Amino acid sequence: MRGVLIAVVLCLAVMGVSAQNEYEAVRKARAANKSVYGLRSMADGEHYTVNKGTRIVRCAYADARDTATIIKARFPMRDYAFSPDERSCVFADSRSVRPIYRHSYTADYWLCDADGDSRKILDAVRDVAFSPDGSRLAYSRDNDLYLYETATGISTRITDDGAWNAVINGTSDWVYEEEYGFTRAYAFSADGRQIAYLRFDESRVPTFEMMRYDGSLYNRAYSFKYPKAGDANSVVSLWVYDIATGRKSLVDTGANTDQYIFNLSWTPADELCFYRVNRLQNHFEVVLQRNDGTQKVIYDERSPRYVERPDASTITFIDARRFVVREETTGFMHLYLYDVERGRLHAVTSGEWEVAGLVGFDGKRLYYLSTEQSPLCRDLYSVALSGKGKRRLTASEGFCTVQPSKGMRYYVQTTSNATTPNVVTVHRNDGSTIDTLADSRKRVAAVGQWPVKKFSQFVTERGDTLNFYIQLPADFDAAKRYPVLLTQYSGPGSQQVRNRWSLDWEDAMAAKGYIVACCDGRGTGGRGESFKKQTYRNLGRLETEDQLSFARYMAALPYVDAERIGIYGWSYGGFMALNCALHGGGLFRMAVAVAPVTSWRYYDTIYTEIYNGLPQDNAAGYDDNSPIAHADKLSPRTRLLIIHGTADDNVHFQNTIEICRALNKAGKQYDMMVYPDQNHSMLPDCTSAIRQKMIDYTSEHL
Repeated sequence: MRGVLIAVVLCLAVMGVSAQNEYEAVRKARAANKSVYGLRSMADGEHYTVNKGTRIVRCAYADARDTATIIKARFPMRDYAFSPDERSCVFADSRSVRPIYRHSYTADYWLCDADGDSRKILDAVRDVAFSPDGSRLAYSRDNDLYLYETATGISTRITDDGAWNAVINGTSDWVYEEEYGFTRAYAFSADGRQIAYLRFDESRVPTFEMMRYDGSLYNRAYSFKYPKAGDANSVVSLWVYDIATGRKSLVDTGANTDQYIFNLSWTPADELCFYRVNRLQNHFEVVLQRNDGTQKVIYDERSPRYVERPDASTITFIDARRFVVREETTGFMHLYLYDVERGRLHAVTSGEWEVAGLVGFDGKRLYYLSTEQSPLCRDLYSVALSGKGKRRLTASEGFCTVQPSKGMRYYVQTTSNATTPNVVTVHRNDGSTIDTLADSRKRVAAVGQWPVKKFSQFVTERGDTLNFYIQLPADFDAAKRYPVLLTQYSGPGSQQVRNRWSLDWEDAMAAKGYIVACCDGRGTGGRGESFKKQTYRNLGRLETEDQLSFARYMAALPYVDAERIGIYGWSYGGFMALNCALHGGGLFRMAVAVAPVTSWRYYDTIYTEIYNGLPQDNAAGYDDNSPIAHADKLSPRTRLLIIHGTADDNVHFQNTIEICRALNKAGKQYDMMVYPDQNHSMLPDCTSAIRQKMIDYTSEHL
């Protein structure tokens, strides 16, 4: 592990924390860990903007003194977008925001012109964006797509069949939003004459009803379309609207309607491009629609298991004919150069390590994040398109994220590691440092010190080598025995064992004298395709085996109290905490499962089917590893706490109801905490309360 994986021998002194509210100390330390959020490069590549609430501030990459407020509002702005010439700006009024799902919302929008005058232009709309010439805005209202003329204030309705739980135009449905990570489902052509958009026909998708209470005398059902594994998805079609004529034309996306169509874009040659993925998600294509109406598949990737879920950065055009692809067809995620007509030209990167993300292109060199130093780290590299002249641009060991300027002349880098909180710096593209925007080291140290994560590996009984970290109490004495809290997520492609500074409620337990440890088992990311895809069509089995092996490994350590081992997880991690509690045979004294999936039959199509196949074809993969099927195995010595928010539109409260039903039927005792009208993240107002609850429960029962 190149020096990152080291023996566990040292630990920092820990701040004293109140027994009444330990999470408050964690919250303060997290708040002291500063970063620069919402940074956006301007068109000149020399400046960037930051949303300061009621102000948008312009800053220069090369000179920290060159700052200016360019937009002022009378209220906090939720989001903003400049016109292409950056002489006007549209922004959302935070006071008017109304959430739809976890990421989507409607809001009132204001337009600020070149003279600095602002006026409200749109009420209760979503997904607003400028046309390439800045003369129009596109937006969605009530599932229909519109154009707004900035000069006249006149709106033109592009579609007229939008209806809740029936048809969506220009924005995504629930499952696309959650799993493909976008809500805006339209794109202007570069010349601004056309707009391509997706139409979602949800009529066949089953309706899910989620109860809302809201303190009302009569509760109400909130109904929305949610496709669970094996059920019907939306039928998605692709349309192009000609702005001058008002004519709409249907784009041929293939005869199969049971597929995924997304990532609309227009290439540098101003030709329409879109992704096409089959239902099993083992065949991914990029389709180019030429201006003469003909089509060409310019990229085609297949896998006997699944193709890693593509996103907007999977394909990056660097000029009118060439593009870069991030793919794992050789067993590790790497970059390849393609030509529209000739196909793959050559590999740009190679090796038994992963390209974690493509950051930018400066006209000659590609910039990317890599695990080459260690799977636990992320470093920035640059390389010529030929694959030659690779350079590592990060100097320190740890985990970095990068926000590039237009044209990649500069970038803003946020770096941390297990012992060092965020340091935010501005760099030239050769890696040289210009300035430091934020340094959290003194701020965090002023709040207090916390047990440090130390990284190592162990080998399971089956011969698998797994990465883990451990945090020892401040006053650790190897002659004593300590209780252990295992924290994990374990989901496909995820990674919790990273050399990155972070704090959450588990750190409060380490501060209270507990050992906290985390292991990334089989199926997790950063170690190549073979390691990651072992869990295909069998979600939960190998991951549970590995967490049980890790618990036994910890129990055998001379300074661990083997009678006091607990496990915690949220979402997929909650699914795993339940499985470990049920299959542990009393190995765990305590388990906490938050918002757990309890049967993959209850979860959505895109996420579940890519990893587990269709339930019609793989019933055993869905049912054999479901905690519901093993509720009778809960040991009397394992205290189990199940936590869920009733307004969780992602992992439905139904999951918790059904595991409770099974536990009740089996005559098992358990504890439960319900948060009314809170979503999957325990928002809008219970994120701190739930963490203090878990601290208290662990303190009492472990």
